Amino acid sequence: MFTTRPELLGTFGAVASTHWLATAVGMSMLERGGNAFDAGIATAFVLQVVEPHLVGPGGDVPIIFHSAKTGRTEVITGQAPAPAGATIEHYKREGLTLIPGNGLLATVIPGSFDAWMLLLRDHGTMSVRDVLEPAIYYAEKGHPVLPRVSATIHGLKTFFETEWPTSAAAFLPNGAAPEPWSLFKNPALAATWTRVIVEAESAGGDRERQIEAARNAFYKGFVAEAIDGFVRKNEAMDESGSRHKGVLTAADLAGWQAGYEAPLTYDYGGQTVNKIGPWGQGPVFLQTLALLKGFDLDATDPSGAEFIHLVTEAMKLAFADREAYYGDPAFVDVPLETLLSDAYNDERRKLIAETASFDLRPGRIAGYEAQVDRVMAVLERLSAKGSAGQSNEPTTAAMQSARRGDTVHVDAADRWGNVMAAMPSGGWLQSSPMIPELGFMLNSRAQMFWLEPDLPTSLEPGKRPRTTLTPTLTTRDGKPHMAFGSPGGDQQEQWQLLLFLRKVHHKLNLQEAIDLPMSHTTHFPTSFYPRNRVPGHLIAEANFAPAVLEELRRRGHDLEVAPEWTVGRLVAVAREADGLLRAAATPRLMQAYAIAR
Repeated sequence: MFTTRPELLGTFGAVASTHWLATAVGMSMLERGGNAFDAGIATAFVLQVVEPHLVGPGGDVPIIFHSAKTGRTEVITGQAPAPAGATIEHYKREGLTLIPGNGLLATVIPGSFDAWMLLLRDHGTMSVRDVLEPAIYYAEKGHPVLPRVSATIHGLKTFFETEWPTSAAAFLPNGAAPEPWSLFKNPALAATWTRVIVEAESAGGDRERQIEAARNAFYKGFVAEAIDGFVRKNEAMDESGSRHKGVLTAADLAGWQAGYEAPLTYDYGGQTVNKIGPWGQGPVFLQTLALLKGFDLDATDPSGAEFIHLVTEAMKLAFADREAYYGDPAFVDVPLETLLSDAYNDERRKLIAETASFDLRPGRIAGYEAQVDRVMAVLERLSAKGSAGQSNEPTTAAMQSARRGDTVHVDAADRWGNVMAAMPSGGWLQSSPMIPELGFMLNSRAQMFWLEPDLPTSLEPGKRPRTTLTPTLTTRDGKPHMAFGSPGGDQQEQWQLLLFLRKVHHKLNLQEAIDLPMSHTTHFPTSFYPRNRVPGHLIAEANFAPAVLEELRRRGHDLEVAPEWTVGRLVAVAREADGLLRAAATPRLMQAYAIAR
């Protein structure tokens, strides 16, 4: 089968990410004797510099990893919760019925830095200096601006100048957006990480003490103080069309730390799939597998209409259950055992017909009927109001600022058997105003909450939003096998499923599975403001054969044909039982890269 690039093979190490500079930095950590975790951490910090429209230090990250030392597969929860002042009552007093997709009210506690430091302390081998210095280099010396970064900044120029002056000062040098491929610097961020290193090393020569000092510098020291001061002193225009102050405080940062959780798992195709729990959309992947195992996918064409139709219709059912049941399990009783059970999915599978569904159809689990009814009533009311929920005529300022960010992805594997997958996101340059003394922005993850009471994802202080971030790691016989993921919000699971199913059922290698035409549906409500849905909608790349596209139309899908090579940003690594390593990256957008040797 033709591929745009080879699946890369080796035995020493493999790194894949959504930017070539970050991937190269990750491999450099392996070359210096670091392990997969050191490599992944350094890669992630560089991505914050070179893809600022997709991720930043004020964002969040779930990490799934397998440690050769412990023999365990675990999750680090770098998705932090809502601040203490984030109550439904406060937001409604601000005149909101939905949490805006940007601005200071949209932020939760930044979670990614502590998650990376926890991984470094417990499973890495390198120092804080080692993993931060490459990011400092590109922030201080400059990096070539991606065309999409330039276009994003150019589109926000007037808004930045009018409403977010600190962002204008940082991202509009000499009053203009940086040109594509020109060198762009972020000296304030370089200074922040340099000071973190200085404070870390002031704790002495012990590596773990240095890491703890770095965590304290961020969450209890100068970083937290700068965040607190900025949020207290400023109000920011957001997508609601009004200016609002935030509620995040230094006390919120000081009171939170990343932690460990067991992954949620499902056995399929000779592998155990490990995902994050229902505080994310990870169970959607697993439930879709439970639905699809009743079909003979081995007999389908991996780029054929039958395959795409079955996967799409199964995902519609799983995503409908996401809306009805998922939430932070520390606050919500999520019936995962039922949702992933054979009995439940055997009945749900009967809803998959030969033609496309246009209805949102969550299952009705005994004891949860009232909850499902509340969720559906909110969705119907939102639909009746129009896509924005609050106003069908957003202000000019709101329209200017409504440029959605996305996500990045990191995979790494080493010769010792350590493998990790991480999905860093948030803190985009378009999510909130730049904090000038830090060189980064806060996240907008709070928009995943509802401002309606008694729903699984209703806003509550201390509660994690239902994130879309969803890395995947599979194991075989207790050993790590595949680590993969893709940016894309609600599409992340969909593109990852196509990769996984093509690998399992059609025996394709990683690059072959990534290069085949991609598709996704927007049938269910989006997790992002303004929470709209397009019933029956299916996007498919023009790479699909014309006959396949016509058959999908015949089956009733509201088909939108996207230009070739524009859907999905998958990257992946794999480790075979004999130690052979594999790596692959999508050619789409021409920036993701994999390295293996």
